[in-house]
Amino acid sequence: MDLRIFTEPQQGASYDTLLSVAKATEDLGFDAFFRSDHYLRMGAADGLPGPTDAWITLAGLARETQRIRLGTLMTAGTFRLPGVLAIQVAQVDQMSGGRIELGLGAGWFEEEHKAYGIPFPAERLARLEEQLEIVTGLWATEPGATFDYAGVHYQVENSPALPKPAQDKIPVLIGGHGAKRTPRLAARYADEFNMPFASIADSERQFGRVRTALEEAGRKPGDLVYSNALVVCVGKDDAEVARRAAAIGRDVAELKANGLAGSPAEVVDRIGAYEAVGSSRLYLQVLDLADLDHLELISSRVQSQLG
Repeated sequence: MDLRIFTEPQQGASYDTLLSVAKATEDLGFDAFFRSDHYLRMGAADGLPGPTDAWITLAGLARETQRIRLGTLMTAGTFRLPGVLAIQVAQVDQMSGGRIELGLGAGWFEEEHKAYGIPFPAERLARLEEQLEIVTGLWATEPGATFDYAGVHYQVENSPALPKPAQDKIPVLIGGHGAKRTPRLAARYADEFNMPFASIADSERQFGRVRTALEEAGRKPGDLVYSNALVVCVGKDDAEVARRAAAIGRDVAELKANGLAGSPAEVVDRIGAYEAVGSSRLYLQVLDLADLDHLELISSRVQSQLG
């Protein structure tokens, strides 16, 4: 089971804070550092000092880390034109020496679009499908050839399809709860399918839909990595769990029901239940980015017990 650290900087984090968490992620042996792609805080958080851009952040971290994978969960398709996104991600992959992964979604948080003057079209899923076709098509185009695409929402003409990533293929993550279109998109474009903030039963059901879609698309069910994103709150004892839950404004019972919370032994057992339904990678949503002792505890007492 791979454990990855997943941050939500829109809730309040500077680049320096994110750098500290990324370096701890690397030093403590976690597999990757991922971040959300949002421009507006959610809930009661003040969001100070303000939003940071996902791909500018990852470009900086690409030069200041050596081992960990880096990526987004998920980049909002509404934020960037597909050709520009392909250039940005390829460049950051070069800057990292080939450690980048792209999670790409349709975009859903209308308020942040209003707050920063970003269009929020109704046909976002249709646009996402065209974006996936363009981004992956640009990267896959052989050097010296050109790429063209004539879609409803985007048109690409005579593109040199440059620059190329450092990796032969940047892993693409697609995720979500949708019963039909989401599995179909994953089957066509994804290297990993992520189920965000879902129960074990819902994860098993959605993973099954994705496997069926893969078979219908002529791919093998084992071609994809299946993963979950879950909030994490671990403590050496009940008092420490309660303290960490209070720090992020959550209830312990709710966290245990909907995330990975409790003692290290409780969390290891919970991870095993997700593994049993097919998940082989977990994105641990860490909400208190100042609490690096939390990461150390997860590394020493949870990650150390996983195969």
